[in-house]
Amino acid sequence: MGNYPRTPAADCGGRAADNSGPMASKHRIVVGLSGGVDSAVTAHLLKAQGHEVVGIFMKNWEDDDDSEYCSSNQDFIDAAAVADVIGIEIEHVNFAADYKDRVFAEFLREYSAGRTPNPDVLCNAEIKFKAFLDHAMRLGAEKIATGHYARVRLNESTQRHELLKGLDPAKDQSYFLHRLTQAQLARTLFPIGELHKTEVRRIASEIGLPNAKKKDSTGICFIGERPFREFLNRYLQTQPGPIKDARGRKIGEHVGLSFYTLGQRQGLGIGGVKDKGAQRGGGDHAPWFVARKDMATNTLYAVQGHDHPWLLSRDVVFDDTAWTSGAAPSDGAFAAKTRYRQQDAACALSAGDAPGAFCLRFAEPQWAVTPGQSAVLYDGEVCLGGGVIASAVDSDGKRPPALSGQAQAAL
Repeated sequence: MGNYPRTPAADCGGRAADNSGPMASKHRIVVGLSGGVDSAVTAHLLKAQGHEVVGIFMKNWEDDDDSEYCSSNQDFIDAAAVADVIGIEIEHVNFAADYKDRVFAEFLREYSAGRTPNPDVLCNAEIKFKAFLDHAMRLGAEKIATGHYARVRLNESTQRHELLKGLDPAKDQSYFLHRLTQAQLARTLFPIGELHKTEVRRIASEIGLPNAKKKDSTGICFIGERPFREFLNRYLQTQPGPIKDARGRKIGEHVGLSFYTLGQRQGLGIGGVKDKGAQRGGGDHAPWFVARKDMATNTLYAVQGHDHPWLLSRDVVFDDTAWTSGAAPSDGAFAAKTRYRQQDAACALSAGDAPGAFCLRFAEPQWAVTPGQSAVLYDGEVCLGGGVIASAVDSDGKRPPALSGQAQAAL
């Protein structure tokens, strides 16, 4: 065995016990085994610490599951092979009905309304840390564990569990976990949250796991690698309409607003549209990006240039919030992400005019902020929670309700 990093029970000040690493006492822990290397190493680390570990393979999708794009059959074979090497039991559990009702139905509702949802966030909150957690508790588990790159810490001064970023900045998945509650965090372990991906693969190879070099999964399981528009076309009706530029000139036709997302560059089917006399190589030949959707007129607006004002927003309104502490933070200075692959951006938080709504005002404009995606708030390495983006105001548009004096002063 190698020398694997061990998480201390508390930080230097003794204020916060970390819940992502080893525990002093032994527990019955149910691990979600996906067939991938991250969950496999998770199970191994817990077993090596002396815990009673049981693996569960979650089947969340059944429609065309035997297709070339999304097959859980091979994943289960891989998960079972891992369980055999580690020496733990594995159970195959079907959560497809729950997934369709709680995640996929909402996914389709959001796309039908012209928004771009993030089903991975909803899947974590409703399936992996609700349906799966409930099933694990019925099996007599004291804790569950998954292969997410995140950490959980008990803050002894507040007696609240905190969700922390994973130590590997390239793999941190706290963004997708921001809707977890205190009850869920208290029962959850993220053993690889203290590790970098390279170390996870090294451990997997060292102990002879059969999936040590397995490629990481990408995208949403029920979509897989298939063309996204092809998939949506099976569930949503097409309603073609005009594509217009920022001046209102028609420059093409779209197949339906649901099939486009803000910031999208590929698949627009439009070429350059330039004024007479425009020089070759100028801005008129810059690439086109989706910038706005007008649901009332069924019009898609596209603009040229990555930094067009319509693609840049300082002010964001979000609602449908979930805060890991159970309560919203006070107005003030924080950092936030409006999409997963994004650096934390300095911002000020303030309560919005509508009940349950909040405003973010960013120090620097954010690119292609998309309704339906998640705005997630951070205080250093602590993920505070967040909500669903309702609207963003571009640099040419009307400002949202004014921020409080305290929040404004933070900027």
